Amino acid sequence: MNRPSEAATGVKTDEHGSGGRSLSGMSVASLGLLAALAPLAVDMYLPGFPDIAEEFGSTASAVQFTLTAFLIGMALGNLIIGPLSDRFGRRSSMLIGTTVCALASVACALAPTVELLAVSRFVQGFAGAAGIVVGRAVVSDRAEGMAAARLFGLLVLVSAVAPIAAPLVGGGIILSVGWRAVFWFLAALSLVMLAAIVFFLPESLPAGRRSAGGLGGLASGIAVVVRDRTYLGYLLAHTFAFGVLFAYISASPFVMQKIHGLSTGWFTLLFAFNAVGISLGNVVNQKLLQRTTPHRLLGIGSALLVFWSAVLTVNALAGPVLGVTMVALWFGVASLGLVLANAATLALGQVRHAAGTGSALLGALQFLLAAVVAPIVGAWGEDTAVPMALAMLVTAVLGLGSMALVRNR
Repeated sequence: MNRPSEAATGVKTDEHGSGGRSLSGMSVASLGLLAALAPLAVDMYLPGFPDIAEEFGSTASAVQFTLTAFLIGMALGNLIIGPLSDRFGRRSSMLIGTTVCALASVACALAPTVELLAVSRFVQGFAGAAGIVVGRAVVSDRAEGMAAARLFGLLVLVSAVAPIAAPLVGGGIILSVGWRAVFWFLAALSLVMLAAIVFFLPESLPAGRRSAGGLGGLASGIAVVVRDRTYLGYLLAHTFAFGVLFAYISASPFVMQKIHGLSTGWFTLLFAFNAVGISLGNVVNQKLLQRTTPHRLLGIGSALLVFWSAVLTVNALAGPVLGVTMVALWFGVASLGLVLANAATLALGQVRHAAGTGSALLGALQFLLAAVVAPIVGAWGEDTAVPMALAMLVTAVLGLGSMALVRNR
């Protein structure tokens, strides 16, 4: 249960997790960089899909599977690395994960076939999950209440904006030097983040607080946390909101360019504009946290997400009007700034005794849903805006409905 005194005071560090030390500015910046690595890798190479298919002589669906493989790797990586960090510590898990991610990025850059590219992408996603799942656990180790909410807000903002902004960066790299250079860039970025861990991220989980279970206790650990109805409600709210985001990411290129007739340049600007929307949503969330609770803001954000997804669906069914589509997408994506951070804060705050496992399940479910939603909506949404809009509406409604599990808070 939430402790009102913490919500009222706003900031409290965890005296048990780190000897009372709060995270330094460089530590927070390092966590932000780590949270960006895997989301950037999700779709930075997206503009190069036609070039990849042509070079390998493969089908579009085979190239699309390299994205799905990455998302599946992310889901499994979250599920496995989180509990391992409970057993062996946060720092070692991040060091190993980031190192493997760098090596996998090199393998992607050198891949001679689309099949080996898919395998390398799976490993890249699996290892890259360490930055997200362990980063969230570090925040849970070190901070509580509104301090945790602000830090989770930063990590969620980075994780949500990165896959929206990544194709913009990747497109520039691909136009200049080709699609393989994207993976060399990600390998170099991994090395920078490895240095950040070494110099700025000390261990946040003392040996005395580590779990003896590790992977052996994964099933029992998950069983324990999901029996907590409050954690489960916030977990599902976060998962379905992430599904809304990936329904948008995977289908909007087809909707905006093939259906509404936008050029690649205009679509790129629109994508960037929506990235600003979720950033502003997060800024508004940070301001409102000084006046109200994360739970209330989560409810408001979830309701707004349903409303704008419904507007988008009605517009798609009636014959999509570009202006309505743009407005509904912008406000819908901006609403995620109120949902994702608060859902993660409240979920992990409920299972601080098993932060790694709680964070693992949070990340695993969000990327597993993304792995399902992205190819389905992408395949069915080439000539109509209805699949994207319906996918956003269904996942938004399910997210809001998940709040019923915590309605008495």
